Parts: sequence; structure tokens; C-alpha cells
Amino acid sequence: VQKLDYDDPDTYRMLGQGDTEGVFQLESSGMKQVLVGLQPQNLEDVIALISLYRPGPMDSIPTYLRNRHEPDKISYKTPQLAHILDVTNGCIVYQEQVMQIFREAGFSFGQADNVRRAMSKKKHAVMEAERGHFVHGCTDPGNECPGCVANGISEKVANEIYDEMSSFASYAFNKSHAACYAYVAFQTAYLKCHYPREFMAALLTSVLDSTAKVIEYSSECQRLGIKVLPPDINVSRGGFTVDGQSIRFGLNAVKSVGRDLIEAVIKASGSPRSISSAKPSASAASEFINIYTYPFFRQ
Repeated sequence: VQKLDYDDPDTYRMLGQGDTEGVFQLESSGMKQVLVGLQPQNLEDVIALISLYRPGPMDSIPTYLRNRHEPDKISYKTPQLAHILDVTNGCIVYQEQVMQIFREAGFSFGQADNVRRAMSKKKHAVMEAERGHFVHGCTDPGNECPGCVANGISEKVANEIYDEMSSFASYAFNKSHAACYAYVAFQTAYLKCHYPREFMAALLTSVLDSTAKVIEYSSECQRLGIKVLPPDINVSRGGFTVDGQSIRFGLNAVKSVGRDLIEAVIKASGSPRSISSAKPSASAASEFINIYTYPFFRQ
């Protein structure tokens, strides 16, 4: 995982097709639709998507997608925003961008972070006080800043920018947080793309207590052309395992079979002889397991 190619085209192609069942943060139906519309090309796209797919910023998704595919339609309220918003196709996406915009008005890093925090907590009195500082500047000792007008941005445009930031900041993600999510999302997507059997076996093992999820991900295996084999008392383990070109059903996913019995079966499976021929009780256990996993494998 530490040596993954984060520019791998096959993984991004898979994401662009919406084949993200089981991929961290990207498997909801809505997220799949946005992935298909976006056609991500790099990790920056995934970071932005994870940040945008939230209440509030979600309203910017159509504009983000349009600007991504038609960059000539990107516009900025003032040229000073270009170097801040170019990486996100002209849209405010991250809390860090809000802070950068305040920096353009001459705010210190500390001042910018204080206003961002006030916006995120909807402290309207603080926000309105800071609006004046953002537009016209401040001369209070320790809080001095020139403001937008002094930096060549009109009062009208400055207020429009402030309004946009105010409505957005209460829901905005910070990029550092989104980047961590995106790295894990890409890692799981890469593993699914290049090691589908191993990935799906691990995924199924992670949800073996949920029959609905086991059925859902077993269906995904079928779509990928991976057969999920019925449990075999001689070779199955507790979790789902790769068995040649297929996946072997995990015994711990079998309902109404105690874990103690399963652990005993797994321990005994190390014997050179077939368990089913070793003891009548083991043969009965095998039959019992087959009966209780029948719904997963019926045609």
C-alpha cells in the first residue's frame, strides 16, 4: 500500500465508471453518479469530490462538473481569487480556501482562522463585525488589515465574496481531512481494481455479521466474474478466503452455527484426512452448514 501509484489510470477509469461498491467513501449511489459525471483523473479530484458531497457544498457540484469539463466557463469575481480557486475549478471547496481569501484582504493567519471558526459556528455578530474589516479594513491595534477595497477589490464584489464564504463555511470540509479520506478511498479502489479477489474476500469478511451486506457484496463478486464457492468444511476458514480464481465462503458468516464449533472445525481441518470422514459429527456439521448457507448459493 505504501508503494501505490496514485496516478494509476486503471483505477481512475474504474472510478469514472462508478464501479465503487465497497470503496471507502465512494460507494453510495449518489457518489457513483457524481464520479461518472466527473471522470476523476487524479487524487485532487477525489479530495474535492469527498469535500463537495456534503450538505451545503453539494449545491456547487453541478458548477464544479461543468467547469471541469468546460474550463472556458470558469469565472472569478476578482482576479485575486484565481490562484486560490483554480485547483477546484473556480469553486470554493475547502476551509483552507476561505482562510486564503481572508489573507487576500490582509488578515493574518490567526485572524483568518478566527473568522473561519466563527463562520463554521454561525456566530452572526462576529461575522457581521468581520465583514466590515474584510471589506474596508481595520485599524484596531493588533487586528490591523487593509481590507479588500484597499487591495483593489470593489465594495460590491467584496460583499458578494463574503456572502458566498458565509453560506459555505458552516458546512465546509478542511482539505487536510478530506485528503486523508481520499488517500484511503484511492487505496481501496486500487486494491479492488488490481486485486479484486483478495479485496472482495477481505470486504466480505469485514461484513460477515450482516447477511444483507454479504448478499450485496456476493452479488458484486458475481458482477466482477468472481465465483463465491459454498463453504467446505475441509478448506473453509473463519473469514472469506481466496480459493484459486474464486472466493470461499467464510464459516463465521454461517448463521446459527456457534463460533466454538467453527473454531473446532478450523482447527481440525489441519488434519491430513478429510474431516467429513473422520467423525460422524463432523459430517453432520458439514451438512448443517450446507443447509444454512443454501440461500446464498441457490440459482
